[in-house]
Amino acid sequence: MKIAWLARFWATLRTPCIKYSLLTVSSSFFVAGIIFWGGFNTAMEATNTLEFCTGCHEMRDTVYQEYKKTIHYSNRTGVRAICSDCHVPKDWVHKMARKIQASGEVWGKLTGVIDTPEKFEAKRYELASRAWARMVTTDSIECRNCHHIDSMAPAMQTEKAQRRHAKGKAEGKTCIECHFGIAHKEPVGADGPSELKAKLAAGK
Repeated sequence: MKIAWLARFWATLRTPCIKYSLLTVSSSFFVAGIIFWGGFNTAMEATNTLEFCTGCHEMRDTVYQEYKKTIHYSNRTGVRAICSDCHVPKDWVHKMARKIQASGEVWGKLTGVIDTPEKFEAKRYELASRAWARMVTTDSIECRNCHHIDSMAPAMQTEKAQRRHAKGKAEGKTCIECHFGIAHKEPVGADGPSELKAKLAAGK
């Protein structure tokens, strides 16, 4: 029965339209495309808000509380970087790739992988390692949404920061290799981003 229905539906789609003009059909598809694209982008932006990211207690009660104590949340200039600023690239290709990856994380929510503080702490290093590895492969594109070493004013930095930024630039390091505990508690584990970078380069 279902196969017969699909066959009839496919036959209908292939049947030439004699009731409506080509202009009417084309215009309808054009308007439908605009509506779809508008709805799609609205949904993308809705899932980038701080309210959405902290809507579940797994995030609200753990990393969100840590983030609220950092300079990215409150600072002298009043410029706040929210979750998506650091975890979702701005350019369309990398943004879509990250959204597709994030959709897989819904499974963790449904199965209760980190639904208690104890479970979250047990998984913290694994979760952080995934984020670090992703940012290593994208040259910390999430950080570069706001920061870029060529736009820095070294004279306004401490001597230590100047030396480290110059060394990092000369060695081709990416932001996450040094700044991997800046917004959340640094997890305890065997490797940091630099070690992960070496493993990725070695194909491990």
